[in-house]
Amino acid sequence: MSASVIADGTHSPADELRAAAQKLRALALAASTATDGAPTANWNVKYEEFHPGRGLLCGDYIINGRGERVGWPLLHRGGSQFRTTCMAPQHAEYAAAMGPSVGLALAGWLTEASTTPSCMSDGALALARAINHPAT
Repeated sequence: MSASVIADGTHSPADELRAAAQKLRALALAASTATDGAPTANWNVKYEEFHPGRGLLCGDYIINGRGERVGWPLLHRGGSQFRTTCMAPQHAEYAAAMGPSVGLALAGWLTEASTTPSCMSDGALALARAINHPAT
């Protein structure tokens, strides 16, 4: 791939990579902190003890009164007093695996690819395009 090739008629591949890195970095940093200031960079899944197969996406961990490390705070909202909002386990596990630390690492890779011709690849450009122009 040549950095001089215009990918979409207006932006070079390096422009697309930089834009995707900037967008992803901003999203990952925003997802690293809850609105109350609690850190949420270590996404994980907590399974409900009384509802097997229900995954709760959590932003970090706390140590409870029994000294156990448990997921907290919940990252999703909704439900009701009697029904907790949850995610299907496979969706919660995927979301936890793709948390803010992965987003920041990918943003760093895209930034490097935008400035280093030897790092620019079809894969980096495909990722940038998926971030810049998500399927609707």
